[in-house]
Amino acid sequence: MDMAHSGAGRIEGDGVTESATDGGSDRPPEIGTDERRMHVRAYNHWVSLLDGRAYPSIEDLDPANIADFGPNSVLLDFSMGIEDPAIQYLGRALRDETLVDSSITHISQVPSRSLLSRLTDHYLQIIANRAPIGFEAEFVGQRGYNTLYRGILMPFSSDDDTIDFIYGVINWKELVDAETQEQLNAELDAARRETPRAPASAPAWADGPSGGFEPAAQEPPAKHDDPDLDGDLDADAELSDYLAHARACAEELRVSSNRSRAALYRTLNHAYAFAAAADKDPEGYADLLEDWGLKPQARAPMTPVIKLVLGMEYDKTRLTEFACVLMHARRNDVAPADFAAFLAGAAGGIKGLVAAERAARRPAAKPDTLDKAAATLRTRAPIAQVAIAAGDDEFVLLLARAGSDGMLDVVARIDDSAGLTQKAIRSTGG
Repeated sequence: MDMAHSGAGRIEGDGVTESATDGGSDRPPEIGTDERRMHVRAYNHWVSLLDGRAYPSIEDLDPANIADFGPNSVLLDFSMGIEDPAIQYLGRALRDETLVDSSITHISQVPSRSLLSRLTDHYLQIIANRAPIGFEAEFVGQRGYNTLYRGILMPFSSDDDTIDFIYGVINWKELVDAETQEQLNAELDAARRETPRAPASAPAWADGPSGGFEPAAQEPPAKHDDPDLDGDLDADAELSDYLAHARACAEELRVSSNRSRAALYRTLNHAYAFAAAADKDPEGYADLLEDWGLKPQARAPMTPVIKLVLGMEYDKTRLTEFACVLMHARRNDVAPADFAAFLAGAAGGIKGLVAAERAARRPAAKPDTLDKAAATLRTRAPIAQVAIAAGDDEFVLLLARAGSDGMLDVVARIDDSAGLTQKAIRSTGG
């Protein structure tokens, strides 16, 4: 039995104390697969703001108008340095739980034993990993109660390159003291002995470190017509056979009690084989897409493949990541027979392949024109000379206004502005 704090929703599913995930894992942040979870919805919101960029733009984030998880969130501003980030936004529920008011403006002012400190303590991991991280743990809060919490931190950028903002969302619940918990458990056990047990169709309600009951029995995996999901198809197999084989693996993944990595990798392996078969039978593949209401995607050709295998109702974020994995294998000319080894040996697992594929898609950085422009300026004849001390800088930025006689009147020298000077040099076009 648990006592949820009024400012936070119930945390569903199994949890592990003192755990965290980062961009190096082979799955998205380990914050659960139940889409009702606050941190999952926050992660999906972050993904929806990417729009093909390395990080979402901070201009697209408006936490005050996110009714779902905005009250449980905090926005950190690193634009003035990472030593003591500023707190740009602190949601009402998190503020009330932390017992702070609007006077708190920086991380250094966060109470050390507060829930907010559990969220902000992880911010350097974002800077190091350059990817969202999820975490969950248990600690004794300011009121002396054991508190279970799950959270996620997500990077944002003002220039699509530098992580200068971090948005965090956290959900929590407090537990009653041990004596009360023991009494409640005894009362509940007595009630269970007196009440006939109904057949269970879902896992027990207890979650994470607070779990008090044994989990409900899982249904046995469904049996498939194909007894060898690891085996290859015959050489004369048709495109529909490859799809059926991949879907059988997907069904095994769906009903698996632990959704093991082996089941996932086997599914992706057969999805890649199906993609290769589709290349050899474009007309048959087009018919399949039409039958299922899908359209080919030139920029993401593996997305329809994954949707055919896993189903269009599957989590969109995972569909996108799996499509990236297949596309990266194709980009590297991996043969279907070698895909399993390619996936198993990938540094960082699925996450590593997703990052590599997105990096490969990213347009090449534009060459810096500063040196070329500066060299050109060195060869130009001066158009005027002004009686102002040149100083030690090779190029100097002057500010002038139009004079009454049609000439330019120099009114100031712009000192200590290397950024402006370099920008002016580049604007000459070299």
